[in-house]
Order: sequence, then structure tokens, then C-alpha cells
Amino acid sequence: MTLDLKALVRSIPDYPKPGIIFRDITSLIENSDGFRESCQRLADAHRDKGITRVAGIEARGFIFGAGVAIALGVGFVPIRKAGKLPGETIGQNYALEYGVDTIEIHANAVGPDDTVLLVDDLIATGGTAIAAVSLLRRTGASVQHSAFVIDLPDIGGAAKLRAQGVDVEALIAFEGH
Repeated sequence: MTLDLKALVRSIPDYPKPGIIFRDITSLIENSDGFRESCQRLADAHRDKGITRVAGIEARGFIFGAGVAIALGVGFVPIRKAGKLPGETIGQNYALEYGVDTIEIHANAVGPDDTVLLVDDLIATGGTAIAAVSLLRRTGASVQHSAFVIDLPDIGGAAKLRAQGVDVEALIAFEGH
């Protein structure tokens, strides 16, 4: 039996500001069957792709990315905000609505022999995901696949990621913003 994962995602109107409907995955991960099935479906969609590492974007991408990595039997690479990883790191700046932010990975986390699956809970504008792809590709790693629990297609991030040569798999789509 396949679960209706969309029904397990709580929608919170006017959060974090009026006019926004926040798609809350905590209600999904609190449901053990929903959480397990989400990770399994994302992993199953990428089993035959030669994935050697799963990279998850801080913070909710860690939750799903770790589960997908376990299901695929590969290592997990955390993509963190600047200054959160010990040791040598490499970073990538990306634009925010009002400024710039930086994400980092360990300098030796992936390399030219790796095929990386990028995972996060949700894709909206695509800015962080595109920065993560750029960062991972700078190591020589191949990044041609990404996986998200939720896509907000009207915002256009998945289309921008596809324009970067990255396939996008999403389990659920919510129309609107």
C-alpha cells in the first residue's frame, strides 16, 4: 500500500509572513511510515544511477538525505552554513533576497570519482540547491540528480535546477506559493 504523503504534510497559512503557505514536513517525519516511505521512494528513484554519495542541505536535507544514503548504502555529505564544519572546507556564495549567504562542505568530502545525489526537503526558488550543485561540481564530482520531498513548481526552482543539467525528482508538488 502506498501512503498519501501529501496528506501528511501540514500547511500553515500566513507563515512566516502573510500570504505565504508554509509546507511543514515535521508532520510527515513524525509519522514513521510516512518518513520511511519518503526516504525509500527517493532512494528507489536513484538506485540505478551509480550514486556514490548523498549530499544533504542543512538542515532538513540532513533528515531525508541521511535516510536516502542509508537506503542506497552510500556515505552522506552534509552541506552546511559557513563556519559550522571543522577542518578544511570549500564554500560557495549564493544570493538571498536581501544579501548573500555561504554554504560549505569538507574539502575532501567528494571528488572526481563521485556521483552525488543532492537531497533537500523542499525546492522553491532553487538558489540554495544551485549553489550546492556548483559547490559539489567544483570538486570534480558529477552532480546530475537531485531529490526533494516537496516541489513548489510555481516558484520555478526545479526548472532552474534542470537548466543546470540536474534531474529533479520530487515526491509531492504544491501549486501556488
